[in-house]
Amino acid sequence: MSAAPSTPGTSGHPTLGPTRTGYPLTTRRPAGWVVAAVVLVAAIAVAVVGSGAHPASAATKTVSIGVADKSLPYWNTYVKLAKSKLGVTVTLVNFSDYSLPNPALKQGQVDINQFQHIQYLANYNVSAGDDLQPIGATAVYPLPLYSTEVAKVSKFKSGDKIAIPNDAINEARALLVLQSAKLLKLKSGGNAFSTTSDITSHRVDVQPVDASQTANALQQGSVKGAIVNVNYATSAGLDTKDAIYQDDPSSKSAAPYVNIFATTDNDKKNATYLKLAKLFQAKAVQKVFVKDYPDAVVRTTSAATLQKELASVEKDAKNASK
Repeated sequence: MSAAPSTPGTSGHPTLGPTRTGYPLTTRRPAGWVVAAVVLVAAIAVAVVGSGAHPASAATKTVSIGVADKSLPYWNTYVKLAKSKLGVTVTLVNFSDYSLPNPALKQGQVDINQFQHIQYLANYNVSAGDDLQPIGATAVYPLPLYSTEVAKVSKFKSGDKIAIPNDAINEARALLVLQSAKLLKLKSGGNAFSTTSDITSHRVDVQPVDASQTANALQQGSVKGAIVNVNYATSAGLDTKDAIYQDDPSSKSAAPYVNIFATTDNDKKNATYLKLAKLFQAKAVQKVFVKDYPDAVVRTTSAATLQKELASVEKDAKNASK
């Protein structure tokens, strides 16, 4: 989010990736969205049950994983390896909306999810009163700025519109990217919980939109630039090589943006789940993964370290919500 991504990967995977990703500290969604989300989660649950996927058990060795980029080739390699090396049948459940995988995990509709980074999970846990936990790292994805009209950030004109993801976490990171590109300034230099209300000056007009619509806004010409989570950029055919600016995914400050495998607190020591998280690091998986996400910086951070980082970021999230 990151997965989304943003994440999340996704998703931002990319966090990836995060579409309003998760339950933001300050939500701007209409009440009808909550009903729609519940209906969609329920529909996914029915589909999963109908396809034979269900929470893992010692007898079946079947594990369902919620993802945001199921169509990418590295997952095929991962699923095959899980079966041949671990004797585990992995069922992938794809989510197009980042707000759904965590509630689905909490409600037992999937066993694990892999779409978000630490910062996103911390925000979700604090906002939703949940305690989901990271059990393995995947990678840090850059958050790129694209434009179909200018080749350098210095070429943006006053008043040009730039779309950014409107979820609480990716919005803050996007604003920091734009500040780094000298397109705006944030109050007190900004932080991981900054919002558009913290903009003190700007050369461009920031347009927060659903993360899944940032690429569309750019390609349809309604904005001059867009910050697009990696998984959505890939789906839209945007080559990361064409990004005109991005943050540095290898820096120490990127630790909160490490994308993760997550599960419930009760299952954070589940041996099968931990093996599945570690399987991501297998050479066969990595060989395909780096082709799917060539700009991702792979991380091998331990579950214990990830959980410690989560606790630290959750503390910051709570302070930001006061």
